[in-house]
Amino acid sequence: MEEQGGKIIVGTSGYSFDDWIGTFYPPGIRKGDMLREYVKHFRGVEVNSTYYRIPHPAVLRKMEEKTPAEFEFVIKANQEMTHKQSKDEALYRSFREAIQPVIEAGKFGGIIAQFPWGFKRTPDNIGHLEFMRERFGDLPLFVEFRNSEWITPDLFENLKSLGVGYCAVDEPRLRGLVPPVAEVTTDIGYVRLHGRNAKNWWGGSGDRYDYLYSEQELREWVEKIKQMAAKAKKTFVFFNNCHAGQAARNAKLMKELLNLPF
Repeated sequence: MEEQGGKIIVGTSGYSFDDWIGTFYPPGIRKGDMLREYVKHFRGVEVNSTYYRIPHPAVLRKMEEKTPAEFEFVIKANQEMTHKQSKDEALYRSFREAIQPVIEAGKFGGIIAQFPWGFKRTPDNIGHLEFMRERFGDLPLFVEFRNSEWITPDLFENLKSLGVGYCAVDEPRLRGLVPPVAEVTTDIGYVRLHGRNAKNWWGGSGDRYDYLYSEQELREWVEKIKQMAAKAKKTFVFFNNCHAGQAARNAKLMKELLNLPF
């Protein structure tokens, strides 16, 4: 997509799922071989395990060693940072140490900070964004909001001044959730597609991310992504509808719709 601007990297939010065996991965594949199979299809991945627990640096080093030179990892910020707004310096120091092997390998795409719906636009929460930006220094940082209160005319200029990337989202069209606004606030564009499972989004009996996009629904994003890519040196597009390999299927289809060579 060089003629449109920067490169577009399509992938999924995580890759190590048992219910992807037989739906995306070949039957009988071992957990330890999943990433080697994944990189045959995609050039980037979101690492979501760091949200739950900050690993020893050796964990990400082993992951990095299974990927080709041009592969990129985006690492999810720990839940203590995004959901509890921790200011613990040791937490941020430990996180930076954990991701250092990926940075040293030249495969680091950035940090995605996914905030909960309860993280509303308040002076304190704006201050927390500033705090996180300072703690991560010059590392690329992207923020995903779940509450529509954030989407105001001045939001994107504020993020630009902070040097924070806006994460565009696709999710159910429910009151209070963020609409599908495609904006680029740094030199890297970012899109996350969560599915449109409105029935289970607010605590239904099933998985809120259990959703398979139709080709028509994905086409709604094709021109938006191209426009983002025209403004950025690269644009990440990650699918988080991970139930039963649906994210991988939709990511492969999106690559086809964007005419990506890999």
